[in-house]
Amino acid sequence: MCHGELHLKSLQFPESGVLIFQEDLRLIANNQEKMPSASCDTFLDDIEDIVSQEDSKPQDRRFARKHVVPKVRRRNTQKYLQDENSPPSDSTIPGIQKIWIRTWGCSHNNSDGEYMAGQLAAYGYKITENASEADLWLLNSCTVKNPAEDHFRNSIKKAQEENKKIVLAGCVPQAQPRQDYLKGLSIIGVQQIDRVVEVVEETIKGHSVRLLGQKKDNGKRLGGARLDLPKIRKNPLIEIISINTGCLNACTYCKTKHARGNLASYPVDELVDRAKQSFQEGVCEIWLTSEDTGAYGRDIGTSLPALLWKLVEVIPEGAMLRLGMTNPPYILEHLEEMAKILNHPRVYAFLHIPVQSASDTVLMEMKREYCVADFKRVVDFLKDKVPGITIATDIICGFPGETDQDFQETVKLVEEYKFPSLFINQFYPRPGTPAAKMEQVPAQVKKQRTKDLSQVFHSYNPYDHKIGERQKVLVTEESFDSKFYVAHNRFYEQVLVPKNPTFMGKMVEVNVYESGKHFMKGQPVSDAKVYAPSISKPLAKGEVSGLTEEFRNRLGNHLNSVSHTLDATQQDSASSRMALQLQRLHQDCTLRMSVVLALFAFLFAFLIKVCN
Repeated sequence: MCHGELHLKSLQFPESGVLIFQEDLRLIANNQEKMPSASCDTFLDDIEDIVSQEDSKPQDRRFARKHVVPKVRRRNTQKYLQDENSPPSDSTIPGIQKIWIRTWGCSHNNSDGEYMAGQLAAYGYKITENASEADLWLLNSCTVKNPAEDHFRNSIKKAQEENKKIVLAGCVPQAQPRQDYLKGLSIIGVQQIDRVVEVVEETIKGHSVRLLGQKKDNGKRLGGARLDLPKIRKNPLIEIISINTGCLNACTYCKTKHARGNLASYPVDELVDRAKQSFQEGVCEIWLTSEDTGAYGRDIGTSLPALLWKLVEVIPEGAMLRLGMTNPPYILEHLEEMAKILNHPRVYAFLHIPVQSASDTVLMEMKREYCVADFKRVVDFLKDKVPGITIATDIICGFPGETDQDFQETVKLVEEYKFPSLFINQFYPRPGTPAAKMEQVPAQVKKQRTKDLSQVFHSYNPYDHKIGERQKVLVTEESFDSKFYVAHNRFYEQVLVPKNPTFMGKMVEVNVYESGKHFMKGQPVSDAKVYAPSISKPLAKGEVSGLTEEFRNRLGNHLNSVSHTLDATQQDSASSRMALQLQRLHQDCTLRMSVVLALFAFLFAFLIKVCN
């Protein structure tokens, strides 16, 4: 390197932390311009060759120092401290991210969502209700109808547009994991929800993981993940228990069968233990759910009534049990026992029995395995043996091959029984089902039949005759408009009561003074007794339940692993910062020495010239 280049580089300003007299540098720079250029081809014999008569004299330099203002470059302390506490930008440490969970569909799917949320929260992830602030979206899907899957697909697209990590769950990816819009995305199967933490961790690291297998014990299919896993209840007062998964039917329109498979029931003792645990955590209402509760136990040598009699033994006074959907073929065998159970004071006199159509021809095409007479027999028997019972049902409008006459038979059934709770669904052909290959009813006809049946349903008011009654109701939630608390009476009919915080989770007596299509309004009786069914105080909203000792041990091992990862990352980060600081210190010292040597050279050259 030539002297000219060396000299110029020695005059560069330091990046930080060095005091430099600006006037000295200015004078040096001025002299630099007046010096004869020294090219790399010219060799300088002595330092005097670069000193001229026009160089500054010592007295000039001393005078200039009086007007010099030192300038110090300060580090961004706040940013520096933030870097100290943050892991490197290229590191991904699972267990510290925010997760948004969205669930579509039935109560079984909602229970799965609660279990997944509980496990993730127990492992340190923060479950957030704000989708935009989440690092990962867990989308728990429903495959019953096209609109639900459309919402699911749109949510995936939105997550991708916002660069969110994505994990998919529920019946859609389980039934058809090879769909184009699911490519490259992580999937947790409906029977693998106990491994959701593993899938989320790998997804956060940038991997795509798919767990779609079945739970088996010695070759026998199980009901699914364990019931004692941690969960976060959407409503801390309500526990949803899936008593079995899958069913024994093969309905031609059903896509859920592709995802949930054949019947697999949980043992009675496990279900009873789960109920006990729920009551100990402040739950006052239990929902039993599955794809078909009536088929429970057929695969393990027991029955639904046998389970229910065991459950009612552990229900505390003032708490209630609600039975889920059951298809007609399997409840027919247990009508006498079911009537006795539904008359129990701690069991809601409520049953959901889907009829789907009142035409035997259509039912045969659906492969529903019963006729309309079977459905009527069940309903009539229960209405007779359980006075006031609420029967809810489902109807599909526009199933392939349904004629106007078939539809009119369904209308007559609704007019005859005046179901207080009726779920009317327009038929949607689901890909991969036999019904999708059948000749379809025109879309406009399906829409019109759905509209016509809805008008029939809204033509009667099922609760008008109950105005003036005194009822005991269990308060469990707040209404959508936040104006009332929502309670249910003995028949699981909705009763709106004033928002008195002391009522929540309690059973109170009210006088019914108003009714609507889907509700009644009740005024608490002044001298009524308030029952507090909870054995203990309910968990706070968002609090994790079911942290067993075994899970705590697994959690402790996991957190230790995460802690070691954090420590190692922080140590690596600290080492990197220390090396950087040493490098900067070395650069600062080199620059300081260069400036000092340059000043000394000029001074030495000047003195030699004066002496000569």
